[in-house]
Amino acid sequence: MVRVASVRDSAGARFLPLVLSITAGSVDTIGFVGLGGLFTAHITGNLVILAAYLIKARYAPIAILISVPVFVTVLMLGRAFVGVLERSNIETLKPLLLLQWLLLVGFLVLATVGGPHLALHDRDGIIAGMLGVSAMATQNVVVGHALRGAPSTAVMTTNITRFVLDIGQVLLDPHSTRTPEAAFRARQTLPVIAGFAVGCGLGAGCQARFGLESLMLPTGLALFALLLAFVPAREAQESPKGSL
Repeated sequence: MVRVASVRDSAGARFLPLVLSITAGSVDTIGFVGLGGLFTAHITGNLVILAAYLIKARYAPIAILISVPVFVTVLMLGRAFVGVLERSNIETLKPLLLLQWLLLVGFLVLATVGGPHLALHDRDGIIAGMLGVSAMATQNVVVGHALRGAPSTAVMTTNITRFVLDIGQVLLDPHSTRTPEAAFRARQTLPVIAGFAVGCGLGAGCQARFGLESLMLPTGLALFALLLAFVPAREAQESPKGSL
């Protein structure tokens, strides 16, 4: 049976949720501003935008119409990919992170070529947007099936809710048997929330200065996340007792 990577395996794995959350925050902000209103990470936000379009204009860009179905489809394909890797006795984390990076590279290339003229209603804009959506769907598969112990790195509503409830548990009922677990979860969740917020800020600043070329930021972060996955696990770093 293939061993699933854990955030406790190595220093690299411990930093992965933080790096991935910054990636998600930056790509979500850059994509939303640069493409004119498409969420790539906060995918359900597109349902709100879709409803607003239909009420005000009686139409919606194709990219927004298909974003949620594409996200769901990539999640299913990602889960199937995990199954194939596991049956082949291949660790899942590195291939999934590689796939995410390649999708973001495609997003960056199309966005750079299209430049300021890229729009959600034309072919290149639709493809570019769906590459971004697919990259974030893949990141959700990473956290859900290839990295144990990590909170969500792209859905902050759930994280903020969990964090506030856990802090409430620690502050209001410190002697409960559930408090140590709540404190541990809060310590795991806070860096991810902060990372996403930092990513949003960096994405907004870079987008204002460089336009869609600022997608180099999340693409570079995704590559860094892939490299972190190659940091040896603790067991591999420690020599057996008595060995030379």
